[in-house]
Amino acid sequence: MSVIALKNVWRTFAILSALVFVYATVLVGLSHAWWTDENYSHGLLIPFVIGYILWVERDQLRQRKYKPSMLWGGAAILLALFALWTGVAGAELFMQRASLVLMLAGVVVYFWGGSLLRLVWVPLCLLLLAIPIPTIIFNKIAFPLQLFASRCAVWSMRLFDIPVLRQGNVIELMPLNSLETKKLEVVEACSGIRSLMTLMTLAVVFAYFSFPRSSNGSGNGDKSGKRQRFGSLRKWGVWRTTLLVMSAVPIAILTNALRVSGTGILARYYGVEIADGFFHSFSGWVIYIAAFVLLFAFARGLDRFHALFSKDASGALEQIDSLQPLIADGPPVTQSEGAD
Repeated sequence: MSVIALKNVWRTFAILSALVFVYATVLVGLSHAWWTDENYSHGLLIPFVIGYILWVERDQLRQRKYKPSMLWGGAAILLALFALWTGVAGAELFMQRASLVLMLAGVVVYFWGGSLLRLVWVPLCLLLLAIPIPTIIFNKIAFPLQLFASRCAVWSMRLFDIPVLRQGNVIELMPLNSLETKKLEVVEACSGIRSLMTLMTLAVVFAYFSFPRSSNGSGNGDKSGKRQRFGSLRKWGVWRTTLLVMSAVPIAILTNALRVSGTGILARYYGVEIADGFFHSFSGWVIYIAAFVLLFAFARGLDRFHALFSKDASGALEQIDSLQPLIADGPPVTQSEGAD
């Protein structure tokens, strides 16, 4: 057993060394992007989160029986190498970095099979979410969000009878005790895309650690460890995870619009200087907390709805089961009067 364990350690070390050698430039560039780009600064925490997930799942990783798939794993590795070569030739950073995720998935399938890939798909998704998207796509998303946030701010300010004029993503207003109008620009940093990227990553992590599991850890049973009659926890967990991740998009957009609206209203009474400095940073943290609270409340609502629906469905099935013997036996047969 010690020889087998030592062999597995050396094989893992050799694989990691080969990956680091091939993707050294990509890893350095990705680390630099996490350190310098505030939109993806959450990427600095991703390696620690992935390491913690793998540590939590170490028992399942150790006990699972693996069946390597050289065909599919080799195809994924070749595709990842082609994507890396294409990204380097075309100077496309996203393709180079995305090929790293595909390479990791291919290596897992090649040496351990699809069963291990199903256990580590969440860490791979987190790594993919931490990769900066191409600039052209980023701008296509950021600018409409800037316009939406500025429209929400103007609408909110008009509710307070504040005279305001909007030109694109620039809001022009007259602060109190001021003799000239001031301009408040909703820049890219206030578009909400930063909180969108972070909240989606947080939604994946939250959905993973709050994934519904049975008491026996199978994920397919109720508290007694038996499989549910009406649907399974695994199917519900997939739907729950999907809804949580999708809800991060409107939550991030709406909370950022609320932040911009509040800034515009306060700029009317305290000047546009309030949009910078301490208040700007403090409001950002408040919005992050509010977004997570909304995400948590949405998850609780989903769990309550599922518990209520499952309870009603289980009760109906129990009533049907109690009637099945009567239906199978038919009505009781009675002898007619006067029969011999």
